[in-house]
Amino acid sequence: MFRPLTALALTLAAAVSFAAPAAAAERQTFTAAALAAAQAKGRPILVEVKAWWCPVCASQGRTIKATTAGLQYNNLLILSINYDKQKAEWKALGAQKQSTLIGYSGAREVGRVVYTTDKAAINGLLAKTIG
Repeated sequence: MFRPLTALALTLAAAVSFAAPAAAAERQTFTAAALAAAQAKGRPILVEVKAWWCPVCASQGRTIKATTAGLQYNNLLILSINYDKQKAEWKALGAQKQSTLIGYSGAREVGRVVYTTDKAAINGLLAKTIG
């Protein structure tokens, strides 16, 4: 008799957890068109220039992932530039090395963080980006 009720309770709990909206930033591979479209909409944008082999990039990525999981970042668009394969793209944005983070509020650049794992600096840039 208790098994059907337990199964029902577990099913309802699972349904509720899947029905809850995800609160996290949106991630895309960088393209100039994606940046332009997001800027035209006035979205907050974080461009990250990263390399798979870069330990600083990996640390920045963990900080960004943890911070942008909150509801206040649900409109943030994170555009990732592959340092090794998209050289023209990161150079066009004025980046000089991997582990460069550039924040935009619409078309306006609000700040940059370069080659640092300082969580306060990264979180400060993210806060400026969402305004």
